[in-house]
Amino acid sequence: MLKDCREEWYDSEKKVAVTLVDVTRAAQALARGHLCGPTAAHYLTKAVAAAALLGAEMEAEDETLIIQMKCSGPLGGFNVECTAAGTLRGYTEKKVLDAFDGMGVPKDSLVIGDKQLQVTRSRPGRILSQGISNSLDGYLAGSLQRKACLYLEAVVNDEVEILEARGALVEALPDSTASVTAFVPEKLSVASRNILDQLGLGKAELRKTTPLSFACRCSPERAIAMLSALSDEERKTLPPTLDITCHMCGKIFTVKTGA
Repeated sequence: MLKDCREEWYDSEKKVAVTLVDVTRAAQALARGHLCGPTAAHYLTKAVAAAALLGAEMEAEDETLIIQMKCSGPLGGFNVECTAAGTLRGYTEKKVLDAFDGMGVPKDSLVIGDKQLQVTRSRPGRILSQGISNSLDGYLAGSLQRKACLYLEAVVNDEVEILEARGALVEALPDSTASVTAFVPEKLSVASRNILDQLGLGKAELRKTTPLSFACRCSPERAIAMLSALSDEERKTLPPTLDITCHMCGKIFTVKTGA
């Protein structure tokens, strides 16, 4: 059973590649760290799954993939990141949406509205690629010129328990005659082989498995380093101790300011 990992499958007969991810633990850790309500947790879960799917494209050990979304709806947007090692982190702009929490599965048109997505692959000090679109499928088709479709499933209860956090990316390779829109999974909350059978890709072979987990690069040392960038006058205005929150994971560090 797919659990907290990414699987990359390939059907050599139909020349169709399928990437499957489960990000349950990472999404749960982030939702708790940010004190998300169920609506924000729903979209954060989907965003993390999307980053894990697109992260399969990274080639170098120090690469990072970031998906940023800005939207007109009350969610505000999100920022999620996947490293080549399979670590995940991120946040939504709004953490609690009282008008939608506890009202069942949120509607994209009401919570997100109009949106713009930016996908960036980078290495330290260097941007490798960057694409902007109003959808992830649009990014795949427009920026990457790939015949691919992306599917995301998230189930979050009112207690903000992540019951399902999965995604699938189905791609017909350039020399394939298959139409990628013909391969649509009915549901992702089943074993990998069942998903492939749903897609009519029963002969697909597993090529690679990558563990996925939550991890953040924040630390007390990084928090202190932020303070060191302040001038002496600015530091004098601070209290003796200061709580610094990592915006990517929600962890709080209490540091001495030296004021």
